[in-house]
Amino acid sequence: MDVPATNTRGFKILAGTSNRPLAEEVAKSLGAELCKVNCSRFADGEVFVRIDENIRGADVFVIQSTNPPAENMLELLLLIDAARRASAARVTAVLPYFGYARQDRKDQPRVAIGAKLVANIIETAGADRVLGLDLHAHQLQGFFDVPVDHLYAAPVFTNYFRKKELKDLCVVAPDVGSAKMARGFAKRLDATFAIIDKRRPKANVAEVMNVVGEVEGRDCLIPDDMIDTAGTVSEAARALKNLGANDIYVCATHALFSGPAVERLTSAPITEVVVTDTVSLPPDRHFGTLRVLSVGELLAKAIRFTHADQSVSVLFE
Repeated sequence: MDVPATNTRGFKILAGTSNRPLAEEVAKSLGAELCKVNCSRFADGEVFVRIDENIRGADVFVIQSTNPPAENMLELLLLIDAARRASAARVTAVLPYFGYARQDRKDQPRVAIGAKLVANIIETAGADRVLGLDLHAHQLQGFFDVPVDHLYAAPVFTNYFRKKELKDLCVVAPDVGSAKMARGFAKRLDATFAIIDKRRPKANVAEVMNVVGEVEGRDCLIPDDMIDTAGTVSEAARALKNLGANDIYVCATHALFSGPAVERLTSAPITEVVVTDTVSLPPDRHFGTLRVLSVGELLAKAIRFTHADQSVSVLFE
């Protein structure tokens, strides 16, 4: 009997509970249904996972963001392990948001490198590939010994902001680490570029020192990979407004919105906060100036290309 080629295998989409709506949209874009999975808890809170369909020989994609609570990470690991033990031909971990990515180096004495640890346990669970979106640091790809496809939400954002036809737009990097990404936005949107000199005296606390670039009389866009407590973008917006900027827009792939984030974003001089649905936001984290864009179609295309053993680099455009 001839062995079928890799790209002729059937594929299955599995999802945990961290972001079920996004997983359903991905499946819909692929013209498929989510595989039947039981993700439940024992009486003591222990996570239980069971795949209720035959996936033997299938190309399996497990969609799960690993933002807190930690049960989201455990669900991912158990789903990967269950798929491997159910004789899946290949298992790809699709991580719309890769948690623990900020713990990517030993920048203090006696701290863990959480990103490397998480990469290790995902591989140990049985993932053959990883598909990530806007990892906090590009070098995280090197933490894995399996292939990693790193996607960007920039095309989703740039398409949205092009339709607004903003005039004299200036893309402002909120810190030095975001400069490369901000330059990419500026090039795609035919905008000028500025950068904020920021000091962070401690975690989740940001102080704006200087703004390098011309922002007076211009609409400004502040792009970032994530918004956690919103200290960086809210202080950046105030600094830009004090320098005479017009409308200020903020975009970020991952909307964590921890602690005082919503209060800070609503009180800052920000016209619109644009995020994606990589993290499922509860209703109390929504507010009037928030706009949520979907990355479901982007992830669906990446899954389709991966299943067909084709390059996903076309999705970077």
